[in-house]
Formats: sequence, structure tokens, C-alpha cells
Amino acid sequence: MSDAKFSPKSLFAKYITIGNILKIPAAIGTFRGIWDAVNWSAAETDVRNELRQKIAIVGAPNSGKSTLFNTLQGKYRSPVSEKSGSTSDIVETSLGMFTLIDTPGHKKQIQLDEVKQAIAALIVLDGSHPLTQTEIELFASINAFEKPVIVALNKCDLPEYSEELRQTALVMLQTRQVIAISALRGDHILDELVPAIIEISPNAALLIGKAAPVFRSDAAKRLIRNSALITLTAGLEPIPLVDIPIILGAQIRMVLRIAALFGEPISSENAKELITAIAGGLIFRYLGEEAAKAAPFGGDLISGAMAAAGTWSIGMAALAYFENDKKLHTTQLHTLYKNLLASFHSFQNPKDAIDRLV
Repeated sequence: MSDAKFSPKSLFAKYITIGNILKIPAAIGTFRGIWDAVNWSAAETDVRNELRQKIAIVGAPNSGKSTLFNTLQGKYRSPVSEKSGSTSDIVETSLGMFTLIDTPGHKKQIQLDEVKQAIAALIVLDGSHPLTQTEIELFASINAFEKPVIVALNKCDLPEYSEELRQTALVMLQTRQVIAISALRGDHILDELVPAIIEISPNAALLIGKAAPVFRSDAAKRLIRNSALITLTAGLEPIPLVDIPIILGAQIRMVLRIAALFGEPISSENAKELITAIAGGLIFRYLGEEAAKAAPFGGDLISGAMAAAGTWSIGMAALAYFENDKKLHTTQLHTLYKNLLASFHSFQNPKDAIDRLV
């Protein structure tokens, strides 16, 4: 995008002309039809299914899988001992709606089967000795599924652990991140491991945020960033109105996910009312996005920027609404939305805004 700021006034003055708007046939009627046709039930079902997904904990025997599992759970459901392979069967339990799978270390195929069904894998390595061939092969097998993988190097509290072991693991596994933790003492779990899980995917962020209230805000911002990027891409579609269902769908699911983080029942009416209350003149913003596409040059970029700005502002206003125990009324939400929109437009381009504001 160009270096010029994409402020609302400059956009409307340059691109949102009467002539451009007239090029959108029956725009208001079309928008209302799209809004009414949005499949709210499908959005609700999608979010409910996401809340049932799993993150699989895997690792070689005696790497500390069960100890980490217990630490994350805050209670002892998985048997732990110094004897290799003490977990004799799959242990499945829930931390709120965040389900962890702890699998027997000596049953590699069982672990792989669990990873196939999970949205991501958390592989635990034993940091008390150099990486073993078994651990390397397990990582390679998991990585072949092309799913997000977090690597934790456990037992950093032991004298046998060294930073050199972590650096060697980075090189041998050819991965970007290996997080040193102590599952027994809880070192680097809340400040490094859990935030890393939030970052690997929006679905993982949803599970973590739902399970642990302390991470709700970080998880919500991860969801907002992802939705803003989706709508930025969708807004680049040059044909007017084609992108509106995608943008609306992304925004609706974003609000439903944020609501779910705060334990709010997934209700289409609640989400619809919240989006309407926050956005206020939603229809005119969408008309502006579509009219911008009629500009001779760069209109699709303007439209994408406006879609991303609107999505980010809706998400951040929704987050503020729930963080304030739903005490913000319609006028406050609309004012907050407009102020957020203005702060987004103060950046040189939408990608910078998304990266720096969320």
C-alpha cells in the first residue's frame, strides 16, 4: 500500500463519490439480503466444534509428559514415576474446555494417532541429556502431519541441563523455537510455553483463553489479529460485494469466539446485537469498501484496509465489552468503536496497524 495514511476523511473524499456508489446496483438492498442470509447457526456450530478440539502432549518415555500434564491441569490425574513409560494407557481429561492428551511414551503409534486428531502437538523432550534418535524420529513423524508443533525441553531445573542442549536441539530438529521448561517446578510454563501455544494458531488461542482466564486478553487479541488479516485479504477482492459474506462471516465468528472466551453462551442473537451496537453504521462502511473498488487505481487496497480496520475495531470493542462485565452500553460501544477505528487509520498501512496494535 502507498505511504499515504488511510484516514476515513481522505478515503471518502477521494474514493467514495456519488458516482462510485451508484455503480453498486441496489447496494442497500443487496447488503440487507446478505446480512439476513448469513448462516448464524453454522457460525455457532463452527465455534462449538472448535471448543471441543484437542492439543496432544507427546514425547519419549520419561521425558516429563505426565508431570507437565499435571502441572497444566493443576491436579494429579496422570500417573507419574521415575520408571520409564509409567503411563500405561491414554489419559484424557479437561482443563475447562481445553483438552490435553497424555499418551504412553513407549507407544509411538498411539501418540501419532492422537496427533492426527488434534489441532496441534506439544512435544516434550528430556533436557537432562542430549537429544536421542527416538526423540528426533518422533518429532519428524509429528512434523510430517504439517500441524502446529510446540517443542518443550523439560528438566531445565536439573544440573545436567545446559543452554547448549537447547541450541543443539534447535539445530538438529531444524525448528524455530525450543522452550526450556521445568514441568516439576513450573518454570517458564506460564510466561513462555502457554503464550507460545496461543501464538501457534487461533484455535489453540481459543482453547487456552477459555481454559485459563489470565490468558483471555492475549488469546482474544490473537483471534482479532487473525480475523483482521482474513478480512484484509478478502477486501482485496476487486469485484464489488463478493467479499462481504467472507468479511461478515469472519467478524461474526470472531465475536462468537471472544464471547466464548469469557464463558458467554454462544447465541446468534447476542452476537448480532453486539456487532450492530459496536459498528453502528455498518452498512455504510461496507458500501464505502465496495465503492472504493470502483476507483481507477488502488481501490482494492483501500477496501482491504477499511475491512481490516473495521474488523480490528469490532474485535477490540467486543473485548472491552466483556472485560467490563458487559456494562458498556450502546453509545459507549459505538464511541469506542469510532475511536479504535481512528487509531487504526493513524498507521501508514493496515498490516503495520495489525502487527503493532494487536
